Amino acid sequence: MTHPPASLPRRTTTLAALALGLAALTPSLHAQAPLRAVASFSILGDIVKEIGGDRVAVDVLVGPGADAHVFQPTPAHARLIGQAQVVFANGLGFEGWLSRLLKTSAYKGQPVTVSQGIQPLRSEADHGHGEHHKGDSHDEIDPHAWQSVANVKVYVRNIAKALCQADAASCDLYQRNARAYDAKLNELDTAIRAAWASIPVAQRKVITSHDAFGYYARDHQVSFLAPQGVSTESEASAKGVAQLVRQIRQDQIKALFVESISDPRLIEQIARETGVKPSGALFSDSLSARGGEASSYIGLMRFNTRALTTAVRGQ
Repeated sequence: MTHPPASLPRRTTTLAALALGLAALTPSLHAQAPLRAVASFSILGDIVKEIGGDRVAVDVLVGPGADAHVFQPTPAHARLIGQAQVVFANGLGFEGWLSRLLKTSAYKGQPVTVSQGIQPLRSEADHGHGEHHKGDSHDEIDPHAWQSVANVKVYVRNIAKALCQADAASCDLYQRNARAYDAKLNELDTAIRAAWASIPVAQRKVITSHDAFGYYARDHQVSFLAPQGVSTESEASAKGVAQLVRQIRQDQIKALFVESISDPRLIEQIARETGVKPSGALFSDSLSARGGEASSYIGLMRFNTRALTTAVRGQ
């Protein structure tokens, strides 16, 4: 009778242990696949990345330098949403195109509205944004809620909650990232308030291309005047521009800005008629390109505040 070699049981045991080790490793490798998320525009994408960290792969529909008000989705954007596990939107009517895009994609869920729980501002007049004001009110909701740091703290809570629901195993990480980012937002808010503290409220007057800074204005007692409404889709009327020109002359307003996403010709016309030199560009609805001074939400708010306070001082 032939007996098996004495080494065979040891080899079998080693192979079995290796197989068990690989089986144990496979779920771990699978668990490390990043959560796929889509954010509607660049500012929101940056905030989602801060909370998601390396665990979340974030695609942005309306990238840096692009205007979400006039965005035209493509089939490629529909594919991105169809592949996503969670979709983040600002809400407040900012993404009037999103419902149509969701219908054309294979996405089965509901987008996470990060502005949920925020008390929205209303603009003073109907400027034709179209899809986010109903009924007999002539006011329309101002969707630019991220211009208030306090509102972005609400965004952070909503994002962290949604990520925890989509990926419970990493919830502790998302909550830690949210707390760390919240602390950075507190520092940012303190810095912005300190920057405005020495400037008299009566001097805090600014002309911008479109009405995107209502929440910033409320928080820091700055008067923003704009020939366009809350959407860049709206047309500035000749009467409205003439009224602004008179007010600039009367109040000796020194701060005249175009936004990075806007056509500069309107501000250039106002500059010619008033003799006030444009103060540069502000970032309202979009980040700057990577590496720019406004390539993150916090960088954007610091850049805008520095530009605004310098301009209203007449420096």
